[in-house]
This record gives sequence, C-alpha cells and structure tokens, in this order.
Amino acid sequence: MFETNYDVIVVGGGHAGGEAAAAAANMGCKTLLATMNLQNIAQMSCNPAMGGIAKGQIVREIDALGGYAGIVADRTAIQFRMLNRSKGPAMWSPRVQSDRMLFSAEWRRMLEQTQNLDFYQEMITGILTRGNRVIGIRTSTGIEIKGKTVILTNGTFLNGLIHIGEKSYGGGRAGERAAVGLTADLENLGFESGRMKTGTPPRVDGRSLDFAKMEIQSGDEKPGKFSYLKDSSEPLRSQRPCFITYTNVNVHDKLREGFDRSPMFNGRIKSVGPRYCPSIEDKIDRFATKDRHQIFAEPEGWHTVEYYVNGFSTSLPQDIQFEALRLVPGFEKVKFFRPGYAIEYDYFPPKQIQHSLETKLVEGLFFAGQINGTTGYEEAGCQGLMAGINAARKVQGKAPFVLKRSEAYIGVLIDDLITKGTKEPYRMFTSRAEYRTLLRQDNADIRLTQKGYDLGLAGEDRLQQMYKKLEDADQLVNFLVETSVAPEQVNPILADKASSPAKQKDKIDKILRRPHIELADLRKIEAVNTFIEEHDFSDEVLEQAEIEIKYSGYIEKEKRNADKLNRLENLHIPRGFNYDKLNGMSIEARQKLTEIQPVTVSQASRVSGVSPADISALLVYLGR
Repeated sequence: MFETNYDVIVVGGGHAGGEAAAAAANMGCKTLLATMNLQNIAQMSCNPAMGGIAKGQIVREIDALGGYAGIVADRTAIQFRMLNRSKGPAMWSPRVQSDRMLFSAEWRRMLEQTQNLDFYQEMITGILTRGNRVIGIRTSTGIEIKGKTVILTNGTFLNGLIHIGEKSYGGGRAGERAAVGLTADLENLGFESGRMKTGTPPRVDGRSLDFAKMEIQSGDEKPGKFSYLKDSSEPLRSQRPCFITYTNVNVHDKLREGFDRSPMFNGRIKSVGPRYCPSIEDKIDRFATKDRHQIFAEPEGWHTVEYYVNGFSTSLPQDIQFEALRLVPGFEKVKFFRPGYAIEYDYFPPKQIQHSLETKLVEGLFFAGQINGTTGYEEAGCQGLMAGINAARKVQGKAPFVLKRSEAYIGVLIDDLITKGTKEPYRMFTSRAEYRTLLRQDNADIRLTQKGYDLGLAGEDRLQQMYKKLEDADQLVNFLVETSVAPEQVNPILADKASSPAKQKDKIDKILRRPHIELADLRKIEAVNTFIEEHDFSDEVLEQAEIEIKYSGYIEKEKRNADKLNRLENLHIPRGFNYDKLNGMSIEARQKLTEIQPVTVSQASRVSGVSPADISALLVYLGR
C-alpha cells in the first residue's frame, strides 16, 4: 500500500502541502503526502491568480529557493501584469491570472515526477506521539502510518463550516467535506485552537455578461515570468483580458435587504474574517459613505466561460446575491455557476510554533499555512516550503533554516506570526517589511539562490544563471559609473523629459539618478547603446543595474539599518529564561515574553507591549 515508515509526512495537499512535500522529497527524505482528495492538489479555492502586492515577491522567493509555485504559475498563466510600475521598485509586484484547472494538474504532474514522494488519499484524524515527540499519523479508518516528522497543512478543512445566508453545512470548500477529529486530538495534547473566517464570491457564466459595459484590463505588452529559470517556460505570447465594473447605490440597497438573513450580521458567524479582503456586505456596512466599489470579472482559464467575480465575496442568501449582482453594469443578465459563501475553520494561534515552524509542544510536528492563521496561496506556499525544509533538516540532524526579516518577505511573515500572533487572517503587504527596498521582486534570486543551492533545492543551473546576472549587472553599473557624456549628447534627452540641461561633462550614472530619466532614454546615446548591444544584456540585467544606480542611497541606508538589527539577532536569550526576575521590566512585557519565549533580543523587541525600556533592562541583565 505504502511504506511503513517515513522521514516526513505531509498532511494536506494544498499550496502549503505541495511545497512542503516537494522540498522534503527533493532534500532526500522519504516523504508521504496524505490528503483527502488527490484530484484537487494545490486547488485555487478562491481567485484564479498568483502574486500581487508583496505576494508576488513571496512567489519569487519560493522560486529562488527551489520551490515549485513560480514554475507552475508561469506554465499555467493566462495573463501577466507587473503591478505598481508607477511607484518605486520596492513596490513592483508581479501577478498572473492562472488557468485554474491547468494549475492544479501541473502541480500534480510536478509532484508525481518528484523522487522520494509517495501519495495517499484519506482523511487524517489524529497524530501519533510518544512522550512529547510525534511518531506518525492516524487515518479515519484507523490505519497508523509512522513518520519521524509530520507537517500539518490543513487549510480551511479543520471542522470547516460553510455559510450561505441562513443555510450552513460542513465542508472544507465547495463540494468537499470538512476534516474532523484532528483539532480535538491536538487540543488533547495541549494546543490552543481558535476559529477564523474567509469567503469567496459567486462564479458566473461569461456568456451572460456584457463586457462592452466594462473597462478592459489587459496584461503587460511585454509579459514577464515568475520563475528565474530560463528554460522553465516561455513568456506568454497571447493573454486573456480581465474586466472592471462598479457597484452602485442600487446594488448596495439590494444587498442591505439581506442583512437580516446574513450570517455575518445575525450572529451565526462569530469568527473574524480577513481585514484586507472584506466581503461586499462588510464593505457597504463599514464604508457606508462610498456609493460604489470596484468589481473585477476574471476568466478562470483559457477554454472556459466561467468567471470569478473579484470584489464580490459574500455569504448573503443566494437570491440576494443574484438580484444585487444583476444591478451591476455588465451583469444585468448574469447566470450563476455557483453562489458565493463564507467558511469558518479551526486554526492554531501561531505563538505556539518556533521560527522553524516546528511546534513548541510536540517535537517533530510542524504547522504550515492557514492552520497558522494566514490567508493566501502565496503565504501558505512559503510556509510549506520552510516547514518541508526544516522537517528534512531535523531528520538529517541539521540546524533549522531560518530567514531573517532583512533577507526575505518569508522571514517577515514567519517572524510576524510567531512574535505578534494574529487574531484575524494574516495577509502580507509591502508595508509589513521594514527593509522592502532590499526585498524587491527583481533581486529575490540574488538574495536566496545560494541558500537554496546549499539546501539542495536550487540546482547548479539556477546558481550559475544567478551569478551571470550579477556579473553582467556589475559590468553595466561600472560602465555607467566610469563613462562620461558631453552636454550636447545628453541635453536633447533631458529636454524631452523636462529636466534641466547639463552644463558640463558628467558621468552617465549621475544623469540616470535624475527623476524621470530611465536607462531606456540613455540608450539614445550611441556609446551606451553600443555597450549594451555588444554584451547582449538581458532585460533583467538592465533592470537590476538601473535600480542599483537610481536607488543606491536608499539601498545602502537599509543595509546599514539591517546590519544594526542583525547585531541584536545575534544576541541570544537562554532557553526557558525567567523574565519574572527582571524587576526593571514592565509586568506586561514579562507576561508577553514568558508566553512567546523569543530566541533573540531582536525578536523580543518586536513583541507587542514590549518597550525600549524593557529591552534595555533585558540587555543590562544579559551583560550587554
């Protein structure tokens, strides 16, 4: 049937489970992926898209480390857009619309081609322990499978409860049953659990929509990719458009008619939903002065008429959903494939895990994804990757692999969860990263490929490709820094950009540092264009060199600040430290630090309720 003893067992086949299983298996561990339905590997349960603000950076980080998400997203993309191009490069974020069915199929294909990985389809209802250590899992039919480590990536399935108006029924998502038994098993081991909520909008028949009444949203003229691997896939040659329309006061009035039957407002939903992705009824209740909200009609794939109604997430009664949506321009004759719904599910507050994602209570047990209180495919995927890496390293007798806040958005996410906890579904934003100028989407390969290679995940081809990019970018930067340009060569370009004329010879890099001046403009100078063409620099190299020059001051400042932070990261706090003996520390700080047990002084400084004075008291006690 399957092996009797595994190095790593992954429970759950979503985005976290897929990355966890792939990482552990590719690191040489005998791995089992156990899930309730093998037909829905890495299912896009909500919107058919990957990436977006900060999330695109995470996908690129997963890719640089050797994960699968970026490759799968590229191979199944139907549209690519780089968001926030009008802002600085720290804000640029890649996003793709995906073919939902192809996405899941490609994930399964890649996993099935992964060595050391077995699959098993059944509900997992418990974990096996000996003392405070995990030794395997138990299935719903009573089968026990032994494992040295176990990773739980259960998504929204733990005691999942679906709400549509006044109707409620058990389920992990539409058409799939909830997972029962595991929460109670973990609570018996001493874990604290809670409830969270998320939701999804209706899916509709595109043949019933009038796109002429909507704004078209096309992909980039020159679409990019997520994966840094050159040969993983080709950039898109054709793309499917999305469409934008808006709600209105009539829509809002119709929605309000269903509030008395809404589980959000009548008390049947008691858990907290995602602050940054509210339902349509929540929007019109919280933002009552707004007379319209944006709605996106997003295609679900290349060859389907199904559309995802982004911005219209709801748990209102089906008749209210239908009548309200028919009042939206372009949706007057809409036909439903299925209504929107809300889902409540169990999670485990993430203060119960370490930075490696191993639980504090049970050795060898790891949590990843929505079980930790996060929301989003990308947030789940990066946690799965890190849990898979660290479960494999634990089996191999190696130290945990932890990314710092200054090294990756992945590091920011995990540190936020463990240090601050979350009482609502956590979503990543660029504003959460204090070093976002360092953590750009364009340099994730430079930041992380060597680490991925050292782990055994990123291949030699990735590493050499990254060093070639770095070498080429340095060569171009040096040329621009060392080469001068005469006023008569550059002034016509400056005049076109309404920039003051140059009065004497100047280095090209200084011209490039001017606002609104881009490297593409300076290619009108023969020497610049000749140098670039002779060396056949890729678009990625041109972008890298331009960012390094234009934003060098910001980048250097953040590097200095990161170095200061890292000095505190190297100040370790003894395990099981007794904070009650620090009389110079506030009672709140002592309680919070006792609960979280931070590993370093830097982590302690980020705990909510801990002041600089509290950290000073800790440093004095530690002799620093």
